[in-house]
Amino acid sequence: MINDSTLATPAARLDPRHTAVLVVDMQNDFCAPGGFLELGAGLSAAPCRAVVGPINDLVAEARKAGVSVFWIRADYSWDKVTPGMRAKALTRGGKMFACAGTWGADFYEVAPAPDEPVFDKTCFSAFMGTGLDRELRARGIRTVVFCGVQTNVCVDTSARDAASLGFYIAIASDCVASHTPSLHDATLQTLGFLFGDVLPKSEIIQCWHRTE
Repeated sequence: MINDSTLATPAARLDPRHTAVLVVDMQNDFCAPGGFLELGAGLSAAPCRAVVGPINDLVAEARKAGVSVFWIRADYSWDKVTPGMRAKALTRGGKMFACAGTWGADFYEVAPAPDEPVFDKTCFSAFMGTGLDRELRARGIRTVVFCGVQTNVCVDTSARDAASLGFYIAIASDCVASHTPSLHDATLQTLGFLFGDVLPKSEIIQCWHRTE
């Protein structure tokens, strides 16, 4: 039982009894060769592919430590996304959107366990209209560890929302990626400065084992 209302150290915040891992948008359209990011947006998904191994390692260690794992999956179908997202798509010359069904929406080289919840989102935040907040609180979660893509878009938006909702946040710095390295770096600096812990997965895993 944790009695202190403010958890002052990373080890306390990352106690596996009240920590969850959130895997964000590890889908073909964002990660796979020939996905939307590369063919539709003309950006490199290589950094996103590079974090698959670290994310699988983090998830495996979370399961061993009894840390809850939640999965976020984007559905950016034209009729589901926000008006602002549609407007930005039109400025790029069309109605193309990622993860609007079939192959592009499938997970890329990662897989939820049968008992791990999957939440579908239709905007950049994992918390808007998904029920994720309610489920985290029902399980007594106080800290959310983020991994996935893109660091500067959905990871950033979701982490900020989690912090605003009262959760402690941690970013697994070697388990997130962006198509634009400068934005990835700037996002990690900002999140670490004001919002939560930015730590390599090895330090996060050490915190989980330290309480065993």
